[in-house]
Amino acid sequence: MFTGLRVLELASVLAGPSVGQFFAELGAEVIKIENPQTYGDVTRSWKIPGEPTDDRSAYFCSCNWGKKSVALNLTRPAELEIVKKLAMKSDVVIASYKPGDAQKLGVDYVSLKKLNPRLIYGQITGYGSDDTRVGYDAVIQAESGFMDLNGEKGGVPIKMPVALIDVLAAHHLKEGLLLALLNRERAGSGCLVEVSLLQAAISSLANQATNWLVGKKLPSRQGSAHPNIAPYGDSFLTQDGKRILLAIGSDKQFEELQKILSLDLSPYFLTNQNRVANRNELNKILTQAIGQQNSTWLIGQLHAKKIPAGFIQNLKEVFALPQALEIQLQADHIIGVKNFIAKTTYHLQSKTDLLPPPHLGEHTQEIMDNL
Repeated sequence: MFTGLRVLELASVLAGPSVGQFFAELGAEVIKIENPQTYGDVTRSWKIPGEPTDDRSAYFCSCNWGKKSVALNLTRPAELEIVKKLAMKSDVVIASYKPGDAQKLGVDYVSLKKLNPRLIYGQITGYGSDDTRVGYDAVIQAESGFMDLNGEKGGVPIKMPVALIDVLAAHHLKEGLLLALLNRERAGSGCLVEVSLLQAAISSLANQATNWLVGKKLPSRQGSAHPNIAPYGDSFLTQDGKRILLAIGSDKQFEELQKILSLDLSPYFLTNQNRVANRNELNKILTQAIGQQNSTWLIGQLHAKKIPAGFIQNLKEVFALPQALEIQLQADHIIGVKNFIAKTTYHLQSKTDLLPPPHLGEHTQEIMDNL
């Protein structure tokens, strides 16, 4: 799809680099610029205790497949000129500098488009280009309402266990860059595409946003339970100690659940609105009933009746699934996960023979020789 496209990555951590990997998976040449004076992308050093990796930490490997690493210090004029030459020969730039830093270095959109009017410049900021605050995922989770929504009822707010806002912002930037590439095919000119972490987060609040904006109901923490549906997100232990999560989305599904569990509940539980209003009482009944069932038998019955339900699994169990194996990457004794997983009828597939995540500066000489 993107064979012949060159992407210049001036980004670090997760959001920007995951966009770079997306383009690499679809055939683009992605050149990642890293400052050797600061030991490259900061995530190279973000290791869990006892992690047996080299300068390619597990975190770094989450979003840097298929790239070529070039070690350059942009504060040095001669090395900055190399980046500018690369920008002149690139189609897309991905940047995630702190506000004002790109301008100081001379690698902002206004500066680079003078060298390459067809250049598409994707920029991730924390709060927008007119706000000088530095944006970090954890802080944005706090400020965008995600943490206030996440946690047990009556408990403290909890951050998501992944940098979810970075992931969401990356998807927004991909969309913007793809539209910009389409526009360039039609109009011939490049453009600036900017995504802020804060707006990406707020736009992803979905029904929780409209529970407030439309329903005038301020959402509150209630564990994994869904504010609008019941039992949805609630989990229950089976007789053999497995935890099953239910996601009942309709009254018909609830009727089928009752039959499987041999329950004859009051008509008061037959509508979703009443189940939501009486969630605690309902969950006590379901806890007792499901606690008497064998997990294998129960999940088989639920699936047979098309009732959404599944085991709560750890990552070892997740990556034994055939669906997980299908989207894994492997090279140089490193295993990763694809960024692009869509399938199409015209056989658009991401590459599986990607370069492994690069060592710092691994491809500097190669790129210099071809300038």
